[in-house]
Formats: sequence, C-alpha cells, structure tokens
Amino acid sequence: MLFTFNLKYLSWAVVLFLLEIIIAVFIHDHIIRPYVGDLLVVILLYCGVRAFLNLPVWMAALIVLVFSYCIEILQYFHLVRLLGLQHSPLANIIFGNYFQWMDFVAYTLGIVIVVGIEKYVED
Repeated sequence: MLFTFNLKYLSWAVVLFLLEIIIAVFIHDHIIRPYVGDLLVVILLYCGVRAFLNLPVWMAALIVLVFSYCIEILQYFHLVRLLGLQHSPLANIIFGNYFQWMDFVAYTLGIVIVVGIEKYVED
C-alpha cells in the first residue's frame, strides 16, 4: 500500500520543522542558517514523505533530492518574482528567492546523511 502513517517519521519531521523555525528566527550567521538549514530541510522533507508514503529509502530520498534541486533551479529563474509574489513572506519562505550553487551541495549532503542513517538503522 502506497499510503501509510508512520509516527516516527512524522515526529522527526515536526522536530526538524521546529528546529528550522528556530534557525530562521534566531540565527543570522553565514553557516548555520544558509547551509545547515538547507541540509536539514531535505531531511525534514524526507521524514515528511516517509511519514505518509510507504516508499523505499532510495526512492523517497531521490524524490526529495530532485524536488529540492527543482526548487533551487526555480530560484535561479526568480519564480517568486515571476509569479508576482515577491512581497509575500510566505512565498519567499516556501520557494526561497536566492539561488546558490552551494545549496545543491547542502541538499546532497542531507540526503547522503539520511541514506546513511537509514542504512545504519536497518542493519
């Protein structure tokens, strides 16, 4: 069955979401907010996917990674501005508005961490 409910993954998603809020509100540095935040957001998305979809680890990880790359590419093309939503705080938070090549590295590292943890937990 494709749809499921996994409390463990939902709990991790909620914890990571709260951590992301703390980072966004209270941390204004040049490492944690931009890079650790991006690394954690893919882990958050992965946990969200696994909370409701019964997918293999590699498939969920790949879906989240491709989704994250797509959002970053849309930032390159200034999607929020093209949609006329540049003054919307919610649109800027959800889609972001600053393209950076290093975000691809952060997303990839986040997914590598997820897959590594999943492999460790399985064994």
